[in-house]
Amino acid sequence: MNYAALIDQYEQGADELSRSLEGLTRDDLFAHPAPGWSIQEIVIHMMDSDLIGADRMKRTIAEEGPSLLGYDETAFAKHLHYDLQDARAAAAVFAANRKLFAVVLRALPPETFDRFGMHSERGRETLGDLLEGYVQHLEHHLDFLRKKRALLGKPL
Repeated sequence: MNYAALIDQYEQGADELSRSLEGLTRDDLFAHPAPGWSIQEIVIHMMDSDLIGADRMKRTIAEEGPSLLGYDETAFAKHLHYDLQDARAAAAVFAANRKLFAVVLRALPPETFDRFGMHSERGRETLGDLLEGYVQHLEHHLDFLRKKRALLGKPL
């Protein structure tokens, strides 16, 4: 696998959440133009998920076969006051985290991407698997954001 290209994708996604919020009002952020989470909830989820993902990748790099604990994203959204958080600040945290961690990823020798941790729900996951998963996770949720914006009459 071409990890340099994957790291580039990971880093290039850093500013996508901020871009996806451009031109949206508070009402837009909290609207539910389609089933599922609001744009606000998606952005806060992405910040939470990426911070957890960076932790998982860091422990996979630094520790021998670490445990990678799963979490209930629905419970996070329900109990962590996603409605009170600032989506734009969350997007900035998301961006900073990706840009900072991309520096670490680029400094690793290729064999490091074969190191693994044991996810509590999915089992053995390599650093390469984790990185690819977080790149895809962003794309998955950006697709939802684009659709919600279009339904609000504010396409990207």
